[in-house]
Amino acid sequence: MHTTRRKLMKSLLALSTMAVAATAWAGYNIWSNEYTFSQKQLQSAIESKFPQQLRYAEVFNVNLKNPRLTLNPAQNRVLTQVNVSVLSPLLLAAPLNGAITLSSGLRYDKASRAILLDKPTVDSIDFSAVPAQYKQQLSQIGTIVAEQVLKDYPIHTFTSDELRLSGKTFEPGAITVQPDGIAVEINES
Repeated sequence: MHTTRRKLMKSLLALSTMAVAATAWAGYNIWSNEYTFSQKQLQSAIESKFPQQLRYAEVFNVNLKNPRLTLNPAQNRVLTQVNVSVLSPLLLAAPLNGAITLSSGLRYDKASRAILLDKPTVDSIDFSAVPAQYKQQLSQIGTIVAEQVLKDYPIHTFTSDELRLSGKTFEPGAITVQPDGIAVEINES
């Protein structure tokens, strides 16, 4: 009976130690071996990149602001809709205002220990009341925005402490977009 009680006490002590370690490792779920980020955390990471001002072909001034992040679990992608204002002497006197929706995958970069937006593409460009002759240029501007602003943008950089627990080193693995955030599988390296 004494041995059983001792084993139970050791098990409870081990569980409480792991629970304390897990709370210190915010976002890490010891039971599923995943590090999770909420949609709110991802939104904050994207917001820090904006507002942006770009110049395209030396004649277009492109202003980007108010990013809104949504998640697409079915395609394992992150969507970012951004308000866009384009001003150019080649266009009307007033800026063209609209929105661009960009879709990005996610990947882990071992060298920087960061979760990066991967291969962003333009899903849609919405400029209401824009003459047809400008649509091709706006599409090209959207592609430039995807490449210059979001390609390889880090949404989280792990600290060395986040990738170490109880003397073991871990490495992020598969990244899964979920309805309310993302989950990053953590594997022992």
